[in-house]
Order: sequence, then structure tokens, then C-alpha cells
Amino acid sequence: MATAKLRPFRQIDENDVVNLFAFDGVDVDAGAIVKLETSSAKSWSVDSNFSTDSINNNYGNTVSDRYGVTARVSLADSGEAVLGMLLFGVKEVDENGEKLIWHPRKAHEMQVSLSGQAVPVVTRGIVLVNGITATLQPNSEAIAPGVRLFAGDNGAIMTHADVDGGIFNAGTVWKDGYLGYCLGKDDGNGNVLIKLEPGRLGH
Repeated sequence: MATAKLRPFRQIDENDVVNLFAFDGVDVDAGAIVKLETSSAKSWSVDSNFSTDSINNNYGNTVSDRYGVTARVSLADSGEAVLGMLLFGVKEVDENGEKLIWHPRKAHEMQVSLSGQAVPVVTRGIVLVNGITATLQPNSEAIAPGVRLFAGDNGAIMTHADVDGGIFNAGTVWKDGYLGYCLGKDDGNGNVLIKLEPGRLGH
């Protein structure tokens, strides 16, 4: 199941963007759905703001530390509690194979973060995405205004039909994976406007 891709059209409040977590990995597009890492070594704490990493060899009477990001997010799977959607992709090289670590301006122009750098995660807003999975067996629901959306495997977005008045599939409750709902229909090219509100089953 492929992750959805975030399109340029969006309506987001900066207060709903979290910049406290890094993503370990490469070649992940903006639009992937992420969860919090829960292990003690990768979860956020107040001490995370003061973490420093050595970037060179250690020599007497010298300091070569820089601030690092210890807290991590990873791709969400079906039924898991979600933090939000990656606002930037995560890449190591540009389209020519040049390492972005030596070209921070190019990384900014591409709107990507490097693996281990803080990556912005949007937790609420209206966004245009491409690549929602519209089928989940044994039930399926087409993309249409008002249709609920849930986290799929590996950071994907999927629809799911109501069964017996609840959000169920073969006895599994999907409340934790709830992402929001569609504001419009598929434009024929896979682009859909959605209301992102993870964890809120108010619709």
C-alpha cells in the first residue's frame, strides 16, 4: 500500500504543525501518515531540547557538538494512533544524486528534510492529497464527500465503510487510525481534498 502524496493546495494553521520529531529513513514523500515512536530512546522528553551530538573527532580543549533531535516518528499502520501527516518529504539526495546534506538551500527549495533532521508534521487542517486507497476488504467505500478516512499500512490513507453503526472490520475497531474525511470527490487523477483531524470521530 503506497503512501498518499501531499499536493500544494492546503489550508493549515502553523500552530497545528509539530516540529519536534525526526524521521529515520529516506525517500518518503510529504503526505505520509506518521505515528509517535514509543520506545524510551526515541520518545520526546524535556531533555530532548538539550541533546547534543559530536560531529567530528574528539580532541583536547575542543568542542564540536551540535544540537540533535532525539524524538522520532515512523510510518503508521492500520488501526494505530496517528500523530499526523508529513508536511515535508524525507530525502538524502536531489534529482541529480547530489547529497542534500551539503546543499541545505536545495533541500529547503525541495521542501524536504534529511533523515534524522526535524520534519514538520501537520496535525490538523485542509489538504489536497493524491493516492488514497479506496478499498478495504471485506468492505469497501468509494471516495466521496463525507467519507471517513483511516490510516493504512506503511503510512497510507484508506477509506472504510461503516458496519453495524460502528467503524469495524472483522471485529477490529479503527478509531485509533481515524484521520478525517473527504471534502470532495476524486478529480479523476487521484486528487482528493480532505479534512485532516486525527483521532477525532466527531464526523
